[in-house]
Amino acid sequence: MFKWLAVVLVVLIALLQYRLWFGEGGLKELGQIHARVDALEAENQPMRARNQRLAAEVVDLKTGLDAIEERARSHLGMIREDEQFYWVPDVAKGASRQAAASGNTP
Repeated sequence: MFKWLAVVLVVLIALLQYRLWFGEGGLKELGQIHARVDALEAENQPMRARNQRLAAEVVDLKTGLDAIEERARSHLGMIREDEQFYWVPDVAKGASRQAAASGNTP
């Protein structure tokens, strides 16, 4: 009697161990999920860095005038009232031609 009970318990434990290691929701699937999480974390890392740079830029634009002035100068071509502006024709065109010839685009 106890011999059969011991055999049944050993078989039951073996089935439970099989389910734990190889069944649905088992350790094998857990390892696959961890691998996917690691891959997604690696994929998201550059995006997180970009978001941090953009957040810092937003804070800088909200609080500091230097960033606003730099954007106004580079994107809008603005100058201060006390500055002298000298426009040299064909300098920008020549620089863009050289960059295009060398394969670099501005």
